Amino acid sequence: MNPPFNSSAKNLLINLTLAVLGMILFALSFPNVLVEKGLAPAAWTAWIPVFLLVNRVSLPASALWGVLYGYGAYSLFNYWLGAFHPMAGFIINSIYVVYLGLTFFFLRLAKILFPRRFYLVQWCLWLAYEYLRTLGFLGYPYGISGYSQWTLIPVIQIASLGGVWAVSALILFPAAALGAALHKTSDFGSVPGALGTFFKREWLPACLWLLCLCLALGYGIGSRQDYSAAPHARLALIQHNTDPWRGDMDEYRQNFRVLSRLSGEALASEPRPDVVVWSETAFVPRIYWHKSYRDDQESWVLVRELLDYLGGQDVPFVLGNDDARLEGDGQGGWNRVDYNAVMLFEGAEITGLYRKLHLVPFTEHFPYRRQFPGIYQALVKADTHFWEKGKEAAVLSVPLSRDGAPENLKFSTPICFEDTFGYLSREFVRNGAELIVNLSNDAWSRSLPAQNQHLGMAVFRAVENRRSMVRSTASGQTCAVDPRGRVIALAPPFAEAWITAEVPILSGGTLYTAYGDYLGRFFVIISTVLLILGLGSRILVKITK
Repeated sequence: MNPPFNSSAKNLLINLTLAVLGMILFALSFPNVLVEKGLAPAAWTAWIPVFLLVNRVSLPASALWGVLYGYGAYSLFNYWLGAFHPMAGFIINSIYVVYLGLTFFFLRLAKILFPRRFYLVQWCLWLAYEYLRTLGFLGYPYGISGYSQWTLIPVIQIASLGGVWAVSALILFPAAALGAALHKTSDFGSVPGALGTFFKREWLPACLWLLCLCLALGYGIGSRQDYSAAPHARLALIQHNTDPWRGDMDEYRQNFRVLSRLSGEALASEPRPDVVVWSETAFVPRIYWHKSYRDDQESWVLVRELLDYLGGQDVPFVLGNDDARLEGDGQGGWNRVDYNAVMLFEGAEITGLYRKLHLVPFTEHFPYRRQFPGIYQALVKADTHFWEKGKEAAVLSVPLSRDGAPENLKFSTPICFEDTFGYLSREFVRNGAELIVNLSNDAWSRSLPAQNQHLGMAVFRAVENRRSMVRSTASGQTCAVDPRGRVIALAPPFAEAWITAEVPILSGGTLYTAYGDYLGRFFVIISTVLLILGLGSRILVKITK
């Protein structure tokens, strides 16, 4: 006779299967190599294996399973990061190994502290984790559960009420509940038995979630608006299909030729655009620096050619560039400081300027040089280009005289992954922006899933604030998004292209515009309070025994 299968080996195999299934479903929920725009329905089941796994393992083991899940999930999801920077994939995976190790530990602790309704605490904890990981120097919004729904327009309309966190809350509740219910399968003999017993006991939370789902869908369907009566602006969005930072002066010159040719085609089209937009750092070299200091003749010649070109245009141009300046060092000396910037040109003159506020950690910004000199030197050796942070959520403005256009077009220009942070677009809108104009360069990724993952987050900025958004990118996804988050115009990816998008210009705001990420902060507060109360109760019981 064959020996019985060892129960510990069986448990290990089940746990490993749950972890791998969770990783795969997580990656499938978002744009990936198999499904171009992601499999949004998969997200409604993607976290069930995760919660079930946490409920099966011991408290010490939970952190180890979190480490495994974090590394595997983000390796599948963000596989393209290695093309961004030699250290990028390693850094992100290392961060999520720590984050998810801690998160799994607290999820398992919740089950110990709240044996009856632990799933509700786990639900709050996961939402708190999603919010907290967008904050500070290491803020990174990729992989937040709500973003998986970007193609389901009725579902995401509640982002105007509570941001992406409202959508995440809707998705994650059934996963937490089913993870708790299925954990009891062995006690009740079958899956139907476990589910039936669980929902007989937990009918009230289940009914409340179902009511919220119905209200969310009703709001999403009922909030349709006709924007035809609103003033409209036409923007020509130029996609030159190169990574502007890769190359030498000959390639910079050729890149400018492509940009000017595509812009000329757009300006010759009907209806004629009001504004032309180039992508992040579309033009190299540094315009202000070489115009002011002229320390490199070859660079100055190309800058002068650009200024001559812009001086001959009768529409404003918005373009990305490295804004380098001499600034005092506070000790009587002067240093060159570089900003990742957007410049508004009317003719050959810069009439508006925005400098990037939220820089990419490690690869654009590392403020801990003194504390971690080894990491800093490793980044320098990897040819990292550091920027200085901007100081103002600037709103740019250009006058428009065409019928049907606003008298003045007020817009803000988040740069690259800044459009993945809700707080920043909200700040622009609160400062008066009536249009969001994103300039991005994702060409380095050479990956359509990477570009669609970025776009999937950007559409939420339109919904959250009821603003149109346009995106001008180096290689995709150059597009226009209406205030409901619908992509209404899209250039083909990885091709030289231009599109002229006519978008409604709206004012006013939403609940999210007024109160921001209040829902994310709520989940952090309630999770912290519950854990403290649970631990306090346990300690009190032990003391009084």
